[in-house]
Amino acid sequence: MISLLSAELFRLELHARIPFRYGIATLTDVPHLILRATFDLNGRTESGVAADSLPPKWFTKDPARALADEIDEMLRVIRAAVRHARGVRAATPFAFWRELYGAQSAWAATEGLPPLLAHFGTSFVERVLVHAVCRARRAGLATVLHENLLGIDLGAVHRPLAGSAPRDWLPAAPPPQVFARHTVGLADAIVATDLAPGERVDDGLPQTLQECIRFYGLRHFKIKINGDAPRDRARLERMAAVLAAECGGEDFAFSLDGNEAFHTSSSFAEYFRELRARPSLAALWPHLLYIEQPWHRNVALAPAMADLARAWPERPPVIIDESDAEIASLPTALALGYAGTSHKNCKGVFKGIANACLIAQRRAARQPAVLSGEDLCSVGPISPIQDLAVQAALGVTSVERNGHHYFAGLAQFPTALQQHALAQHPDLYVRHDAGRSTGLTGAWPRLDIRDGQLAMGSVNAAPFGVPGEPDFSQIPRESL
Repeated sequence: MISLLSAELFRLELHARIPFRYGIATLTDVPHLILRATFDLNGRTESGVAADSLPPKWFTKDPARALADEIDEMLRVIRAAVRHARGVRAATPFAFWRELYGAQSAWAATEGLPPLLAHFGTSFVERVLVHAVCRARRAGLATVLHENLLGIDLGAVHRPLAGSAPRDWLPAAPPPQVFARHTVGLADAIVATDLAPGERVDDGLPQTLQECIRFYGLRHFKIKINGDAPRDRARLERMAAVLAAECGGEDFAFSLDGNEAFHTSSSFAEYFRELRARPSLAALWPHLLYIEQPWHRNVALAPAMADLARAWPERPPVIIDESDAEIASLPTALALGYAGTSHKNCKGVFKGIANACLIAQRRAARQPAVLSGEDLCSVGPISPIQDLAVQAALGVTSVERNGHHYFAGLAQFPTALQQHALAQHPDLYVRHDAGRSTGLTGAWPRLDIRDGQLAMGSVNAAPFGVPGEPDFSQIPRESL
């Protein structure tokens, strides 16, 4: 049987190098949590780790809530998940997750907590468990999935997948590299003249969209909008000019993130038709990959969306993100006319695997289907690596990355963790010489994005992306 033996939590306070404005929030400072736990895996003792930041105004987009209250609530669901996990005894990792998911769901319902937030806690525990299993098997995640060492019963998650296994739907091998799809936040400067006096960050990293394209060789982008049509249109026109000039006119692709800005089914259709009719943006649309969650979660999965899908047959592919909160969310969205969903580890690894298999089944039946890879500002030596490991195992080759842009690499992490990242992932990290004005002097690791892509060799080979024994001794503990 599988059981949780012990767990400990670490907390580090991070400061963004530039503000990240998304939806109704602007992130400047954020707590970063690391969970380490030890499991009894049918008689073998093994540990694993998982990490994530606690971003405000994403799991619950309530403008009236204080940020401190939201952080406390995120900590609360993580502690609850660990508490529930202590009582689970299961034959397989998948069965352990199913029992934990049920316990967390029941608790959240009695506490009035939404599923997206509640299962952020579940995701921490399942990521630690998956890492422990991969470590015990000394195998990368793709191998573990193909051999179904997690004991996944796809039919128990999505009935159309009954009788099949992950290897029937997932790629035979993970991709050796993925495109880093660069986030253009709502407040991001497009060119240097957009920066006001005093806004320039002297850390040797690019700051504006134009600078990032030149520094990293970017070709894939995620552009955020907020429903303010004149402002969005003006920014899109300026971005289109930069992309045309810097990417050779044709060699780029982008997704559009609506950040739940639209509160009625028809409002986004009208907004997008107006944008698409602008001659100044005509050259942009052939490069559009899909549109991510334009509608607020309160209406996104309402029955009226099916009527809109029928009335708007020429719409581009639209996927859910924040509305992908429960196991039934993706099937519901597909039935309403959505093209698919996103994966990010904070929404759950097991659910993400099952969703990827359901998407692959639809593709095999020649039905349009999208599984995207998105980012919740994952930073540090654990969170983005484990997320990349899952994305690659699922076959996602264009993955949003933004933690490296809004935060200065691993500069705020202890030296031991910096050295661990450089030693274990020499293809993913490179030593960077910082400037002086930020106080982050010296050299520290940053993601090594080349020609717009990230090399995945060391991530794919390592147990759930994280080899060796990361040293957390210099990070303060947080109570569990």
